Amino acid sequence: MDGRMHQRTDRDQLSIALLGPLEVRRGGVPVRITAGRLRALLAVLAVSAGEAVTVERLALALWGDELPGNARRSVQTYVTRLRRAIGRAAIRTTPDGYLLDVDPGQVDVPRFRALVAEAGRARGTAAERSLVEEAGRLWRGTPFEGVGSDWLRAAVTPALQELHLSAVERRVDLGLAEGRHGELVAELLGLAAGHPLRESLWGRLLVVLGACGRQAEALALYERLRRRLADELGTDPSPELRRIHASLLRAGPRPRGTAGVAVFTGVVEPRTELFVVSGTAGEGRGFLALVWSPV
Repeated sequence: MDGRMHQRTDRDQLSIALLGPLEVRRGGVPVRITAGRLRALLAVLAVSAGEAVTVERLALALWGDELPGNARRSVQTYVTRLRRAIGRAAIRTTPDGYLLDVDPGQVDVPRFRALVAEAGRARGTAAERSLVEEAGRLWRGTPFEGVGSDWLRAAVTPALQELHLSAVERRVDLGLAEGRHGELVAELLGLAAGHPLRESLWGRLLVVLGACGRQAEALALYERLRRRLADELGTDPSPELRRIHASLLRAGPRPRGTAGVAVFTGVVEPRTELFVVSGTAGEGRGFLALVWSPV
């Protein structure tokens, strides 16, 4: 095997996971990178896999405001050390900086972004759910866990977390449209607890609880959220949440153990691509449901 083929093989066999604890594999074999700044350097290059990253950005990610006397030389030193760990061919020098020369699909962050974007383009088709679920499986915890870089936490993590929550909410909407309410309760309870002021998550939780006959619990959670919003932000719940609350009040409690075919006799309240539906079911039972309608 000539040198160029050997370099290409090493590069193609590299995989990097950043959506949780840092994991690096080369040819399927774990690569241990223990030095804090080497981990940060790899993470910054990997987030932009296939694109050049300037020396200035790398230095900021590695040292923050406390730059060394010769930042460019210091970055070069760390790049040399990182090349020894992951293969020289994996990092290319560019006129302004360095580039991780791997397919973006070999790094979970750009792959996650690409899957969510593809799911958006496939909205309303049979492929959408599988794309959203595949993206979700890449998420293993807090992004860049164990990577010490204030720049990554401030400049990259918030957008990734927002994209992740949006994808989760979209998957929940698909599950609601399929009537899989019971499967979503535990997940939404955990997500709402972790994001106590994210009203879009709370709205979905309230609808799921209502659809499962747990109106009293949903109303209690709404009141808890209302007080928290007032105390911490000085605001009221959004119009969407207030509409869901009103629908819960109209639906009323659902007796356990009753059966019957739901017959819609209530109202449909429009939300963006979603409809909160309330009415009465067999034997006078109230019901609440969230129906997705593609545009």
